[in-house]
Amino acid sequence: MVSSDTPLLQHESTPSSKKHFGVTIDQLCSLVDDNHNPKLLTELGGMMGICQALKVDPTVGLAPDESFDPHYGIHHDNSNDPDKKRQSFIERKEAFGYNETPSVPEQTILSLIWAAYNDQTLIMLSIASLVSLVVGIWEDHSINHPVDEPKVGWVDGVAIIVAVAVVVITNAINDYEKNKQFRKLTAKKEDRPVKILRGGISQQIQIHEVVVGDVLFLEPGDMVTVDCIYIEGHNLRCDESTATGETSHVKKNAIDDCIILSGSKILQGVAKVVVIAVGENSFYGRAMALLRDAQTEHTPLQLKLNVLADQIAKFGFAAAGLMFGVLLVKLLVLSILQDHWLSTRELLTELVGIVIQAITVIVVAVPEGLPMAVTLALAFATTEMLKDNNLVRHLSACETMGNATAVCSDKTGTLTENRMTVVSAALAELHFTNRIEFGAWRYNVHPVALELAVEGIALNSTAFEGKDGNYVGSTTESAMLEFIKRLGYSYQEIRASSKIMGVYPFNSEAKSMTTVIQMRECNVVSSTRNEYRVYTKGAAETIVQLCSHFIDARGKIQPLSGETRTQYQLLVNQYSQRSLRTLALAYRDVNKKTYQGFHTDDPPLEDLVLLGIVGIQDPLREGVVESVQAFQRAGVFIRMITGDNIETAKAIAKESGILTVGGIAMTGPEFRALSIDDQFRIIPRLQVLARSSPIDKTLVVTRLQQLDEVVAIVGDGCNDGPALKLANVGFAMGVTGTEVAKEASDIILMDDNFNSILQALKWGRAVNDGVRKFLTFQLTVNIAAVVLSFVSATASETSESILSAVQLLWVNMIMDTFAALALATEPLSDELVKRKPLCKHSGLINWRMTRMILGQATFQIAINLLLMYHGPAIFGLDSSLSQDRKVLRTMVFNVFVFMQVFNELNCRRIDDQLNILRGIAHDYLFLAIQAFVIVGQCLIIQYGGLAFKTVPLSMNQWICTVAIGSLSIPAGILIRLLPPDIPWFWINGNNDEEFKHTVSYARLRWESAMDYAFELVREKKRSRVEEEDAAAAYALINGDPHYSL
Repeated sequence: MVSSDTPLLQHESTPSSKKHFGVTIDQLCSLVDDNHNPKLLTELGGMMGICQALKVDPTVGLAPDESFDPHYGIHHDNSNDPDKKRQSFIERKEAFGYNETPSVPEQTILSLIWAAYNDQTLIMLSIASLVSLVVGIWEDHSINHPVDEPKVGWVDGVAIIVAVAVVVITNAINDYEKNKQFRKLTAKKEDRPVKILRGGISQQIQIHEVVVGDVLFLEPGDMVTVDCIYIEGHNLRCDESTATGETSHVKKNAIDDCIILSGSKILQGVAKVVVIAVGENSFYGRAMALLRDAQTEHTPLQLKLNVLADQIAKFGFAAAGLMFGVLLVKLLVLSILQDHWLSTRELLTELVGIVIQAITVIVVAVPEGLPMAVTLALAFATTEMLKDNNLVRHLSACETMGNATAVCSDKTGTLTENRMTVVSAALAELHFTNRIEFGAWRYNVHPVALELAVEGIALNSTAFEGKDGNYVGSTTESAMLEFIKRLGYSYQEIRASSKIMGVYPFNSEAKSMTTVIQMRECNVVSSTRNEYRVYTKGAAETIVQLCSHFIDARGKIQPLSGETRTQYQLLVNQYSQRSLRTLALAYRDVNKKTYQGFHTDDPPLEDLVLLGIVGIQDPLREGVVESVQAFQRAGVFIRMITGDNIETAKAIAKESGILTVGGIAMTGPEFRALSIDDQFRIIPRLQVLARSSPIDKTLVVTRLQQLDEVVAIVGDGCNDGPALKLANVGFAMGVTGTEVAKEASDIILMDDNFNSILQALKWGRAVNDGVRKFLTFQLTVNIAAVVLSFVSATASETSESILSAVQLLWVNMIMDTFAALALATEPLSDELVKRKPLCKHSGLINWRMTRMILGQATFQIAINLLLMYHGPAIFGLDSSLSQDRKVLRTMVFNVFVFMQVFNELNCRRIDDQLNILRGIAHDYLFLAIQAFVIVGQCLIIQYGGLAFKTVPLSMNQWICTVAIGSLSIPAGILIRLLPPDIPWFWINGNNDEEFKHTVSYARLRWESAMDYAFELVREKKRSRVEEEDAAAAYALINGDPHYSL
């Protein structure tokens, strides 16, 4: 046990000597593991003993630089050298570890190459090519080999091996780059600020900078990632379910349960704690270490594509098997008919050739690029989204957001700038409404009321001023602290001179914060002998209703009569109509007996004395109006769900364009009180829900999802977790949001900006579109290549496909790796939000895609078969000459590749728009890949002779083949001009569910609009303006995404 006589801060005899702590990491871990181990805690001297052993004073925290020893006058280095900063607390970090959670070991490029090669078809092809190589070398050195012919039998085998190696290495490099992007994203996700006490100063640092011995401040909504011991606090309750499985909320204090486990969520109260374990040594870190080999997350789109890839692979294997069987039977039949039996060497050569052709067809048919396309698209999108201040926590949210039909947004900080300033106030019956009036108001307001209000503001806040002069904490509280600073008061001095007895932090149910202090002689203003004072601040209309008295212009406490209460309520409405956030300030003095009767969970909010009303301005963000209009054009319905006053909410909603004619604005309690049928009837027109609680958010999300909407919601509080989890996409505020909200979210808004949600919608649609573009392109190549190889091989006298194995591997690389990069990573365009979202029940391949795939594949097969059999006549070649046959094969190969090059341009659009080049000048990656493929094809044709079985083409032949390949573009135009209507068999076979959901929701929206119109008629509102309002009610359904099939 640590002696109580030991000084709290000890200093080493020399600055260079290593610190020795009075406790080991094993002992600290045992405190957590063995059910908080009360015996060991007692042996270590409790909280104070552990602080002594860790060499930290709980009242001031760790020294900023532990190399500074005031006892010996050692110099304190204040430099900003990053290398020196990394050395801060080095002995402490060596003794107790770094605050870094275990991560999945990084895959090396060699391991990725092995993973890419670990594919059955590639291994089979490699084995067959090795056999081909051995047979080729055997033939070259056999006595039957003609003396005058070159020994090139090894070329096919080597060429295939090299092609396989190129495919594998290219895929591995893509995977390496993708993993690098995801690692950056993970690092960003795990980095967050925390409030600590160092050197007696409250400050904010990043979580990975926390060391054992640091003193942390915990507030509602915090996610604790280090193990701690409780020092002091008020009414702290934690959710330890993720750590222990215990679902009930656990109360923490210095006596009964002082250990706070990492992985806990702070639900209520505030506390100051000392860190006893970090990183891999913490409870949370050790649990995470067991999950480092957990399986990779698969998004719904990836799962759909995997199923589709398996189905296509079965088709490929069937085609390859049929091809192998047909060619084998053909070989036997020809041997019988010609009465010429092949030698063992010739038979082996023929069989190896057939096997290679069959396996190559499998390689081409199996769409390895499908899963890679969505992975690349997600890697690219999530990286770019981070630049747009969207931190994606769950990959599935990125693609789901593309199909969103409803967005439920908060107001403060999302639609507004979160740059709050007190611009109006009414205190002791004296008002100011602008900055000009503030000066006179400051000197005329009664000093008693002013001092009470200032003290209440200073104590009813957890915000503080950082080193850079900016406030850390709630922006509302920061605005209030700045207000009392303008009044000439110091919140630090007030807090230092006050003895806080209890704190009831802000919660969304009570919509208030309350602090209880022990009174000093100087702040006793009531006639009775009271010893305690209760300060409360909160939602103005709520607090005004709870007050029984007020302070008048003379500083006297007066009963709050009905007339005075009404005046204050009118003032609240006036502030709200100016889009101001309204807060009421109140207090109450109580005696010791009343104080002892206070409930530990519920704040004492009765018989309050109203001090005044404060109006806080938070301007609308720049670009919000345009973003709201963009959402509406995109078929996404915007709703504001806020805790603010109904009038404030309506004013901001009208200003931003969210609240429109015919839209409904109501409070959360009003909506909650409706019957389920009425909720379903109201919700299609519900645009503003004010004074809403987390329960209301969850209810709105539930009702919308029951109407088959894809819902995105924005939350910031610890109680918003259920709604964020329930929504299809949950957005948490990165600046003002709690850690619990961030943990429950799918995407974190790093700037709390509504415009960032629009960017997320664009990227979600871009991911879905990119995958569909790639799918259209790849399936076209798959069908064309497999059919062409099968038909040409079976029809050929030599059983050779018109496209050699190495040529098909080049085509495979074009359609898998390069096409995935080109089509799945296109930049954003405003066109993405000029159409309505796809129904979530729609299939992966829609009618437009099917029409393009079948049309292009048929066109390509027909042209290439025509060239195969009539090419000599078309190009003036002699089919009896070996050289001319090689030229024809080369020209067919060139035509086929350039058909893919030009069809890739077609696939840039999956709608019926004819301008396929729109935005291509800014699509640098697409242009670079197209240029690479064209240059590669030119080199293969002109110099790939032996390996690719090609011969150089003349300029005229090049012009002819490229011109024929470019016919893919006019073919695409003609296909787009075909009737866009979905055939009856397609609807009946694929879209029954989508059609039913569409019709049912459309009917509901129509009925809701009709109700509004009839309501206007019943009230006999016949003016021209009101008739336009009625027409607007009907028009509400025009932007409904569910009308688009």
